Amino acid sequence: MDERVGGIAPRWRHRAGELLHGPGWRRRALLRRGLALVLLVLAGILALTPARPGVDVVVAGRDLPPGSTISAADVVLRSWPADLVPGGALRATVDVEGRVLAGAARAGEPLTDLRLAGPALAAGATGLPDATGVPVRLADPDVAALLGPGSRVDVVTTAADGAEAVLLAADAVVLTVLADDGRGAAGRGRLVLVALPREIATRVAAASLSAQVAVTLR
Repeated sequence: MDERVGGIAPRWRHRAGELLHGPGWRRRALLRRGLALVLLVLAGILALTPARPGVDVVVAGRDLPPGSTISAADVVLRSWPADLVPGGALRATVDVEGRVLAGAARAGEPLTDLRLAGPALAAGATGLPDATGVPVRLADPDVAALLGPGSRVDVVTTAADGAEAVLLAADAVVLTVLADDGRGAAGRGRLVLVALPREIATRVAAASLSAQVAVTLR
């Protein structure tokens, strides 16, 4: 038994030596066979590895501009690996329809609660759990071009006698500038959504109904 084993081992070593030191085509054939064996093993490992479960998330179906109101045609459901789904990701298209996108979104990008105007975004922008968004139509439509998400502004209006400015809110955070609604040509500025504490937001909203409102950049 030992003699046969001892005789086989040298023959295998001799055979391997011939392949490695023989003509180039033999070495190439050996390498190809070795590579095929490695790929076969890897394929077997992948086949035995359980697939990660997918989770449906809402993603942008096309590039979307900031301030746009999302429609059903703007988004699609797509399956993502559960461990790659970002926090706050929205799971149904009805959760985003009719809502305002704060910043631009690329096609295929998952939409989260912090990408859409709402309480979560207002709280995240200000650090105040009771913050809310207030739409303000600016007296000067050109000012909107200077603003973007994250801009900090003071919201002011004029006194009843028009003699001086009245500060309605200090250090408001701009959440987004809504897309042009076509009414700017009639002398009305674009809507700007700002985040404020709830009690101040109520005052600003009421003032904007009866007086012209402006903002100053901080």
